[in-house]
Amino acid sequence: MTDVPPPPLPPSVPAVSTTPTGTDTRTLAIVVYGLYLGALFCGGVSGIAGVILAYIKRDEARGTIWESHFENAIRAFWVWFILFVVGIATAWFLVGFVVIGAAFVYFLYRTIKGLIAAVDSKPYV
Repeated sequence: MTDVPPPPLPPSVPAVSTTPTGTDTRTLAIVVYGLYLGALFCGGVSGIAGVILAYIKRDEARGTIWESHFENAIRAFWVWFILFVVGIATAWFLVGFVVIGAAFVYFLYRTIKGLIAAVDSKPYV
């Protein structure tokens, strides 16, 4: 009698990860910054979507370099929002237009700085 080798085992199915990989989180951070840029130049609705996405993904990014990006996005949105509201409230003094301009520059700076860091896979500092 000859020894017959056993039939090969079927390939195992890899486990599906339920946590996002660094690349996925990086992509989401870039999407948030893209939504923010869209809000500045095409209306504010995408900015609201961006801050909601940042709030949702912030906990998943805890302990990674991407946490700093979501924290930056959330902070930048609320500082911009408060400055914008103050600017609207004081627009009839004409100083409000300066406040609105400062809010725009602040938000644009934080967004572009964060986007550059995210593309380079570095934390927001």
